[in-house]
Amino acid sequence: MAMFLDKAKIKILSGKGGNGIVAWRREKYVDKGGPAGGDGGRGGDVYFVADEDMTTLMDFQYQSIFKAENGENGRPKTQHGKGGKDLYIKVPLGTVIKDPENDKIIADLTQPEQKVLVAKGGRGGRGNARFATSQKRAPQFCEPGEPGIERALELELKLIADVGLLGMPNAGKSTLISVISEAKPKIADYPFTTLVPHLGVVKKPSGDGYVVADIPGLIEGASEGIGLGHEFLRHVERCRFLIHVVDITQENAIENYNKINEELKKHSERLGSLYQIVALNKIDAVEEEKQQEIFDTFKKLADDVFLISAATKQNLKPFMDFVNQKVEEIPKPEFKIDIEEDLAAFDNDDSDYAVYKIDKNTFSVEGGKLIRLANVTDTRNIDQLYRFQNILASMNVYEALKQAGIKEGDIVKIGHIEFDYYD
Repeated sequence: MAMFLDKAKIKILSGKGGNGIVAWRREKYVDKGGPAGGDGGRGGDVYFVADEDMTTLMDFQYQSIFKAENGENGRPKTQHGKGGKDLYIKVPLGTVIKDPENDKIIADLTQPEQKVLVAKGGRGGRGNARFATSQKRAPQFCEPGEPGIERALELELKLIADVGLLGMPNAGKSTLISVISEAKPKIADYPFTTLVPHLGVVKKPSGDGYVVADIPGLIEGASEGIGLGHEFLRHVERCRFLIHVVDITQENAIENYNKINEELKKHSERLGSLYQIVALNKIDAVEEEKQQEIFDTFKKLADDVFLISAATKQNLKPFMDFVNQKVEEIPKPEFKIDIEEDLAAFDNDDSDYAVYKIDKNTFSVEGGKLIRLANVTDTRNIDQLYRFQNILASMNVYEALKQAGIKEGDIVKIGHIEFDYYD
């Protein structure tokens, strides 16, 4: 049987921006050709897209790292690098995307083709052609591209079904969904036959259809994590209403009915108050007099009660006519989920840095932006070194070195650049 996966942890990485370059025009009849370094391309963004053809998060069991394309570096002749392709990750309808660090919800994808941006690609760095001015006609420097964003995310699937089937293990839910829809669940007589929720589409006389979910059987204590049912209670939260299937061949049918309703209340207030149709199943195995007795008892507990046999299809038509009517009457619930839109996509700001004392007279400065600047700085070019030092001053790196206890003549290392410190 196919596995059903309704939770997944993944890592996403947006593309890094390409570096700008230092280049010059080299044309035969152009004297003193000017700067011609192109810009780097932007890195690819990462999106999630709701796909109605997907039903589980199974794909994420085999792949847990998703990376957008990097931008290309700039080229000579003022040619800009190509931008990285955006990455679109498909997820089923009903997928909730969370930030596991704070458990806040980033997005709730409930509509087909709905998409959300979760990581912006890094901007491309500018080539030296961008820095030319009337005063500075031959800039000897360029910019590095920005890094991509790396994020850990948690995906949780809440099935979007119109009607949820609930009941004890072996109450007959799988048989019922198999006869009212095209779903083909595994059916047998042992606890937890249904290890995964089954979705079936029921066709109405009008021609359109609605989705019914067969949720694994609940047992007492499910809301606290006993048995399998608690894992799937979240899948009935979005239903219009529930069909509570009761096996009337069991001596404790009423007790089972009450236990499940208690579990619903413990899970959430909404589930506890959700409208139910009670289907008293397996009447083909119970005498008529006993059927009527059970029916009368349940009518004191619920408004809408039906005697049916899913196996023999007895009384199934009037029951389904009533269910179809309720689907028309009861609107889809609207959910107000607190979505932290600010968490959807971060800016690529990596200007933080730290100063470390390596030994008695050597200090290291580490930080994403500074390392990237060092990587595009040619230590043989005095203009590039001057610009690098000006950026260090503007970012208060020298002040941070003083606070760390640096002295005249000590060595500073930033990436591949190494220089002696003088105030």
